[in-house]
Amino acid sequence: MSSSDPKRLLAYLEAERNASLLYRALAETTDGERREALLELADIEDEHAAHWVAKCAEYGVAVPPLPTALAPDDVELVTRARSLGLPSILDVLEETEGANAGIYDDEPEASATMSTDERRHAEMFRALKDGHVVPVLPEGTFPHRTLKQGDGEPWHRADKSGSIRAAIFGVSDGLVSNAALVMGFAGASIAGAIDNSTVLFAGLAGLLAGAFSMAAGEYVSMASQRDLFEREIALEASELQEKPEEEQREIELIYRAKGVPRDEAAQLARRLMANPDTALDTLVREELGLDPSDLGSAWKAATFSFVSFAIGASVVVIPYALLSGVPALITAIVLAVLGLVVVGGLVGRFSGRGALFSAGRQLLWGAGAAGVTYLVGSIVGVNVG
Repeated sequence: MSSSDPKRLLAYLEAERNASLLYRALAETTDGERREALLELADIEDEHAAHWVAKCAEYGVAVPPLPTALAPDDVELVTRARSLGLPSILDVLEETEGANAGIYDDEPEASATMSTDERRHAEMFRALKDGHVVPVLPEGTFPHRTLKQGDGEPWHRADKSGSIRAAIFGVSDGLVSNAALVMGFAGASIAGAIDNSTVLFAGLAGLLAGAFSMAAGEYVSMASQRDLFEREIALEASELQEKPEEEQREIELIYRAKGVPRDEAAQLARRLMANPDTALDTLVREELGLDPSDLGSAWKAATFSFVSFAIGASVVVIPYALLSGVPALITAIVLAVLGLVVVGGLVGRFSGRGALFSAGRQLLWGAGAAGVTYLVGSIVGVNVG
């Protein structure tokens, strides 16, 4: 569609209306700052839509009625947000807004602030992923909702190194997998097919095998991620050297997107470009969303993963090191249940899904896996015995 064709305004109008509908639907799936931020975004999309309605009227283009249903792709996003939580779709939202950030740069009919608004949307979703909220209203206006700092909310605390994530999920994996393994052997032991030492040996073998496997996987994952980050930083450094004018413009747009007036943003960009290291650090942090000093340690993540898996796996091994027979089994079950509830609660707080829900889900799946293997072990034990 050519830039001189006023019907292109309908495409803009449709996009803004659909975005508003999506953000208001997503706002219903969350609360607190996230909800308020989404509603602010929807308000801005409504303002943009009103601008295009006025332009359509100016050019004599018939305006279609307001949409009453989400687009199919948006329905899928809202469904996922309801089932898995808003964080599960923030990457998609950031990518979509980032791809559309320059949609009004060369549009003569756009208002003076619309290009800046669109860039601020991508910045907003990046901030939400990092646990912060930045202003999203157009330049020169003030929010009519107050975005409160909720330091008590777990999603405000970023874990860029991956160590906390590796530790929590390492304990979870170790507890569930080794509980299931030990319960299978325990079932055979109660049936008289094997003795207590065999159960203990199986538990220790599962602990070590799982811990080394988890550590190796975590190391490869974090090392690959770090390599990717370093490559992105190197590419940014190359662009800074080869295209300084374009990079200066990017820095200016970044600060304009944060609400800094045009002249001040341009002056700030010039000052930053005077020091290449400072300019690179700014671009890496603001454009790529990375902290150059904290790209994650593969060895640290692997160590945390190994130790945490071993801790989780040891919960059901210790009873068989101290007791035998039915007392060891009962103690292992009690400790496993307590461990599943505690770890599930921690996973819920870490993911933002809710401690009670995650604790119940962890207990259900862990108990189910252990129960099945115990039953299989009992049947095999009876037949073998």
